[in-house]
Amino acid sequence: MKRHSTNYQNTFIEIAEDCPVNGAEIPPMKGEKKSLANMQFVMLNKHPYEFTSDDILFQVYADKNDLSESEYSAEREKFFSKGQACFRASPLTKRYGFGIHSDDQGKIAMFGAETEEYAQFIADKSVEKVRAMRSKRV
Repeated sequence: MKRHSTNYQNTFIEIAEDCPVNGAEIPPMKGEKKSLANMQFVMLNKHPYEFTSDDILFQVYADKNDLSESEYSAEREKFFSKGQACFRASPLTKRYGFGIHSDDQGKIAMFGAETEEYAQFIADKSVEKVRAMRSKRV
């Protein structure tokens, strides 16, 4: 079975051109439940450079689908047997004003668009830059 990955190395995902905010906003919860964006935010906020994009996307999927840890291995294989949207399509980068940096090992951290760190990544010529996907067609 072919395995797809969403991981980048030494890359910075800039906020989308049509992102409605200039500075980062914490994604709201949907009533009692955490939204997809809120779940991603919590993991990245508590664990910068600890997980890869694949790790976070699968964990959010597992939590939303109430998977037990004994199911993780088989379900992760199945999950990545199809292409998955990467953090370029995440609400964090499209709507909530966070850039995502992947280090040389593929571990990721988020930075608000208003922060000094975000500006440093934009200016750093040694880091590849990609834009988050637009929310609206041009």
